[in-house]
Amino acid sequence: QVRLVESGGGLVESGKSVRLSCGASGRFFSIEQMGWYRQVPGKERELIAYATRRGATTYADSVKGRATISMDNGKKTVEMVMNSLKPTDTGVYVCNAVALIPRGKPEGNDYWGQGSQVTVAS
Repeated sequence: QVRLVESGGGLVESGKSVRLSCGASGRFFSIEQMGWYRQVPGKERELIAYATRRGATTYADSVKGRATISMDNGKKTVEMVMNSLKPTDTGVYVCNAVALIPRGKPEGNDYWGQGSQVTVAS
């Protein structure tokens, strides 16, 4: 019922910044939250940041103070800017959304994008 499309990844030099965007489309009543997870080969998927429909934000310790995430309720998009990038920020950043859909879970259903590669060169 929900499709997520990501953009903004790429090869970035250390100390620079990257802007990731994700848009949701499909059949849903509302998007309750949108955020980003990072996946690295051999490791578990890690929550990086998410924003709720009401404006609350949450950040992983690894990016706290360097990342800013925001959700646009009208456009159904989420954007995250990460500054002062480090090689350890490298990974596949996967967009996540929790959406209220017809006949779905009361708390919302979980959806995932395809992922966008961010590579930080040292």
